[in-house]
Amino acid sequence: MSAEAPFLTALYKAPTGVAGFDELTGGGLPVGRTTLLLGGPGSGKTIFALGFLAHGARLCAEPGIFVAFEETADRIRTNARGFGWALDALPAEQLYFLDCIPSPDAVQTGAFDLTGMLAGLGAQVSAMGARRIVFDALDILLALLPDDASRRREVYRLHEWLIAQGLTALITAKAGGDPSSSIDGSTFGFMQFMVDCAVVLNQSVEHGVSQRNLRVQKYRGSAFNENESPFVIGSNGFDVAISRLLGGSDAQHTSERVTTGIERLDTMLDGGYYRGASVLITGFPGTAKTTLSGTFAEAACLRGEQTLFVSFDSDGSEVIRNLESVGIQLGPHVESGVLRMVSARTITGSAESLLVRIKAIAKEHKARCLVIDPVSTLSKAGNELTAHGVAERLIDWTKSDGITMVCTSLLDEMAGQMNGGTPLQVSTLADTWIHLNYLVQAGERNRGMSIIKSRGTSHSNQVRELILSSTGVTLADIYTAGGEVLMGTMRWEKESAARVAQEMADVQGQLKRVQLDAEEAELEVRLRSLQTVLVAKQVEKALLTRTTESQERELKGGRTMMRELRGADAATGQE
Repeated sequence: MSAEAPFLTALYKAPTGVAGFDELTGGGLPVGRTTLLLGGPGSGKTIFALGFLAHGARLCAEPGIFVAFEETADRIRTNARGFGWALDALPAEQLYFLDCIPSPDAVQTGAFDLTGMLAGLGAQVSAMGARRIVFDALDILLALLPDDASRRREVYRLHEWLIAQGLTALITAKAGGDPSSSIDGSTFGFMQFMVDCAVVLNQSVEHGVSQRNLRVQKYRGSAFNENESPFVIGSNGFDVAISRLLGGSDAQHTSERVTTGIERLDTMLDGGYYRGASVLITGFPGTAKTTLSGTFAEAACLRGEQTLFVSFDSDGSEVIRNLESVGIQLGPHVESGVLRMVSARTITGSAESLLVRIKAIAKEHKARCLVIDPVSTLSKAGNELTAHGVAERLIDWTKSDGITMVCTSLLDEMAGQMNGGTPLQVSTLADTWIHLNYLVQAGERNRGMSIIKSRGTSHSNQVRELILSSTGVTLADIYTAGGEVLMGTMRWEKESAARVAQEMADVQGQLKRVQLDAEEAELEVRLRSLQTVLVAKQVEKALLTRTTESQERELKGGRTMMRELRGADAATGQE
């Protein structure tokens, strides 16, 4: 009890260095306690354990001991050289290997216990100040004991020794109905109750595709993600795939825009794609999905941004040649190193393994822009149940790393969603969804493009005709006549007829304007003439008025003078 007392108040955790696992457990394995790792053959138990010790020795200043019951230390080191851990460079004071492989020729006579081995290990722990220890394939040793009672006794002995030493321990053992193990489930079922943390590794084959899953079965004193999480074994060892955890921090977002490579599409999207957004382009085969993603890749390269183009349909050289026919030049950018073309046409495997490979290549290339053509490949046979989760993690990863991703998908994925959904369902996750389709009219097949959604930005609701030519990719307005949408030659003919009609209307309008100008000029002349006559009449009238008034004054003055001369009666006003 006293040995466990320090952990009753706070549970410390030792990081394993296993990508994703520490996030699932909130930090790693419990410090000073024992963890049981169960799994069938080839499930990755030894790799997990080695990664745990290598991370402690290299990055956490925690020396470790690896006790091997199944393979020799030299074979283990050789097998681990492909993971980049540099175990050979670690001195024995940091990572010590102890071979405890039972000899196949040994003949057991009487009972035995682990006392001697644990005494030797105790001395080694003290000498090197070990903090971590791994017992790999403990079931091999326990199989030598005669019965379950003896096995439980030795498991108890080992557990008490680990508690007394205060070591962070990891015990691996076979499970899952492995025929090579003579230990039944009761022994490890008992151990699962005894240890503080239990992790189960599963491997299965679905339609010829290997699927690996990890589940934390128990973790005393700590919250943990108890659901199965897919994992792969890659160039760095274990890589556990996890989606964003509830309460986790959000990825950093920006309002910066990047061009689509097509000016009119940028206008339709009110400035282009958001930096770090995920873009989905769907359509039937031949609707120019690869072409549209190629314009984005070329524009990114012209900005000098490292770009990764993953093609599941064609070789990289074929993609470059095909896009050159529509004026998209990717070859020079491959030569300069800005663009990396990756062909995955013949690569098979689980969706998780494909995602890990893409992430590794993108990290190596320091990619800021990513094209996956088509992403629907992830949902091929054997991956139906995991594809949607992989798509979620793909988008979460690109967003967290600020990578702008454009991926294409065949139309059957979109059609499936309209009928209830498919395992992939990328369209529900993407920030921007562009759809390409065909319109067959008058013996022609023409391409149409529309924006179904674009989160966080205003966008056009109009359908545009996508036109491919040797000079590049352009978008044209469709022509509607009587409620019918016209594209291609019919649109050209209709537009030509409309232009001719407009030109004739313009000519008639010009003739009418000339006629009206002449009439206006004639009326203006007549108006000026009438205005002149009017002025003359007004002058004549004024002169007549003045003459009349002058005559009346003269007559009146003359009569007054006559009366004065004649002595007439002025009062009567008569002569």
